[in-house]
Amino acid sequence: MSAVLARLTAILVAACLLLTGQALTAPDRAAAADAGYLMTHFIGEGATGQQIYFSHSADGLHWNDLNGGGMTLRSTVGTRGVRDPALVRSPNGDRYWIIATDLCIGCGQSWDDAINNGSRNLVVWESKDLVTWSQPWLLNVAGAIPDGRNAWAPEAIWNPATNDYVLYWATNATLNGVLKHRIYAARTTDFRTITTPQVYIDRPGTQGIIDTQIVEVPSGVGNFRYVRASGDGQITLEGSNSILGSWTGLGNLSGIGLTGSQVEGPMWMKFRDRDEWTLYLDQYAAGKGYMPVLTTNPSAPGAFKLPASGSYSLGGTKKRHGSILNLTAAEESRVQTRWPAATAGRLQSYNFQDRYVRHTNFDVRIDPSVSPADDARFRLRTGLAGSGTVSFESVNFPGYFLRHDGSDFQLAYYDGTTAFAADATFHQVAGLADGSWSSFRSYNHPDRYIRHYAYQLKLDPVTTATARADATFRVTS
Repeated sequence: MSAVLARLTAILVAACLLLTGQALTAPDRAAAADAGYLMTHFIGEGATGQQIYFSHSADGLHWNDLNGGGMTLRSTVGTRGVRDPALVRSPNGDRYWIIATDLCIGCGQSWDDAINNGSRNLVVWESKDLVTWSQPWLLNVAGAIPDGRNAWAPEAIWNPATNDYVLYWATNATLNGVLKHRIYAARTTDFRTITTPQVYIDRPGTQGIIDTQIVEVPSGVGNFRYVRASGDGQITLEGSNSILGSWTGLGNLSGIGLTGSQVEGPMWMKFRDRDEWTLYLDQYAAGKGYMPVLTTNPSAPGAFKLPASGSYSLGGTKKRHGSILNLTAAEESRVQTRWPAATAGRLQSYNFQDRYVRHTNFDVRIDPSVSPADDARFRLRTGLAGSGTVSFESVNFPGYFLRHDGSDFQLAYYDGTTAFAADATFHQVAGLADGSWSSFRSYNHPDRYIRHYAYQLKLDPVTTATARADATFRVTS
């Protein structure tokens, strides 16, 4: 019996050691986020400005536009425009979502339309690595709200109490005889289905509320685990120890001269190397974009201070309402590799020099006088299938690449597969008709080149002088 007990004891000790080792090596997301910062935002009005843009900062105060200042994702659903994006990371870092307002002002929709008969949907993208994103889908969040007229400014936060996400947003609806924007909330695990929406924040009387964002605060800082900042005529701060519990009013930022008539779109960021936060606020009234307001205690309005002159910069584009993610070193490397500050160019035909490669309805051809001009602009990226090669990513449809399908070409969304990567990858070589120009040999069909035929882009073998001229291009600005 003693031998059996000894063996059982040894097994139990080994199991405990194994479990302890697993606990010690499990990723601590807060500790692992030790690199730079990624801001997800939009930049303005119109079909181009109301899309997804990324910016990066090493210190949280000085920002650089990624992707050469171009959009990183484009909505092809709903109104085909997005505002107010929120970037959500799963607790163990194996999944990411972007959720955004389905709204495109100046694209056939006015502010009155958006307020009183806008989209009841949010736009959602999903990724496993922060760089390869799904096609967007629509999530109907306001359709079940009586008299719900829109869905704006979504945010989401992981709730350990319920083991799912609290998704919250603003909807203009009539309740108790009062029509105004209130914050509604629902729970979700996948951003495809949600629980029945409930009123989350409702200010007294006719005072509406649109923008709100919650930050989790570590133990020992202030009296609350969570602090939320909201735009409700002021920039109001509230604290709670439970996301879905009761919240305590803490005050506002009027003491430092900031009210809701001046700033909006509160966006939290914690500095990775110290217990200090910045609450970025969009100076919409002055048209100046975001500025950081600093604090060592998010729950104490008196601890916030305005930034010193020249202490921050926001890069080349105007940053509008979004969110900030603290990056791990691996995430930062992937993001910067995927969206470098590369410039875009056009592919000019050698034998029809007034014509350029362009996409139209996702078909690809060469045309003169391309309109809109961005239909003929591509980013020459490191080839999707490997180094030493190139792939052509559309400027105005980011994530879409020139891909051959048999002998034909199309502009297609990159699905992350090796087959797609090979079809969209080319070797840039000396021009077959003129060595000072370029030709592009297929990666997976090395006997074939990109060429035009009857103005359509084709992938063909090149055996004649005409074909060599058709397969020669110049990359121009």
